[in-house]
Amino acid sequence: MRLDTTLLLLLLPLLVLTTGGARAEEARPDFEQCLIRLQNLAAERGVPAATAREALKDVAPDPAVLPATRTQAEFVRPIWDYIDASVTPEKIATGQAKLAEWAEVLGRIEAAYGVDRHVLVAFWGVESGYGSVLDDPRIVRPVIPALATLACQDEGRPAFWRDELLGALTILGQGDADRERMTGSWAGAMGHTQFMPSAYLKHAVDFDGDGKRDIWRSVPDALASTANFLKSDGWRPGEGWGQEVVLPDGFDYRLADETTERTFSEWAALGLKPAGSKGFPAGAERRATLVVPAGARGPAFLLEPNFKMILRYNTALAYALTVAHLSDRLAGGPAFARDWPRGDRMLTNDERTDLQTRLEALGHPTGGADGKVGPKTRAAIRAFQSAQGLVPDGYAEAGLLEKVRAASPAP
Repeated sequence: MRLDTTLLLLLLPLLVLTTGGARAEEARPDFEQCLIRLQNLAAERGVPAATAREALKDVAPDPAVLPATRTQAEFVRPIWDYIDASVTPEKIATGQAKLAEWAEVLGRIEAAYGVDRHVLVAFWGVESGYGSVLDDPRIVRPVIPALATLACQDEGRPAFWRDELLGALTILGQGDADRERMTGSWAGAMGHTQFMPSAYLKHAVDFDGDGKRDIWRSVPDALASTANFLKSDGWRPGEGWGQEVVLPDGFDYRLADETTERTFSEWAALGLKPAGSKGFPAGAERRATLVVPAGARGPAFLLEPNFKMILRYNTALAYALTVAHLSDRLAGGPAFARDWPRGDRMLTNDERTDLQTRLEALGHPTGGADGKVGPKTRAAIRAFQSAQGLVPDGYAEAGLLEKVRAASPAP
């Protein structure tokens, strides 16, 4: 859960003004009852009663949290803006300096977990600006009130947030962090590489040997914990995340379905070529899926299984591609060969929801109208485009919405 500094700083004053005051007071009795239920659940999970009671004492709803669930940058910003914000010359230079500064530690982490150091430092850079924002009160916030707000007031995923809050209370009970240090994003993601409490409990490690798994103060602990997360999820040592490719004229974009794996040799037989000087993997029998995040007018990528491990850290394609690209740039790789269709107008949240609703009505299931364009929605778009004789690239933008609206039944 990336700490998106620019977006948070822009939104915070507005969020506080629009969600505080009388509304918070009206919600207070229900919120306090919810906290009591959460204390009881914590006791059932073995959290010391004193720990839960002290952590939840005087907790009030955080007015900036609920609006943030609807403004996640990786879902609402154009993918090129999201990538551009993290893969900057300054971010690359700082990351390369961090690679040199922590070279000995990163070498030991690579040996222990098999995860490439450039990928780990890319996570670090994207998630917290290499730790630069962890003490900025304008960006980080106390985790317990944030998760309590979500667990008690978010109607979308209350069980998920409840379990994360109970995980945070468990961390306090174990003594790995105190309430003052337990800060993070609006969603409760913590430390240099933004672990959710559940991920911390499963994957955090004490790599510096001081007896604590400290992802807030210890860079070795944070980076090794991230490597352990990726290894546990199936990271393949010695393999990359994928690469940019060039598609041949007349390519059938139905093959870019994000799910069908082919070997690199099979993709090459279909006319795909590497976009830069980096060739396809030796032997060409490794498998990859084809993705065109911005449709036929943007760059195309073959994604290997390790890319899925990045997606398990954060399910947004924009986020995963940002981490992947930054890792390449930290290793001295080039910028993308093909630019994005930067003149396109992206859809608002309401428009994305309208698009999904209309596609469903036209018989193209999207997995629900939640305003987030994921693999199921892109598959529905491709199905609609194919039926209409359009290029089936799965790209959601203003022109597509107009076509879907025109094909929709009259109200």
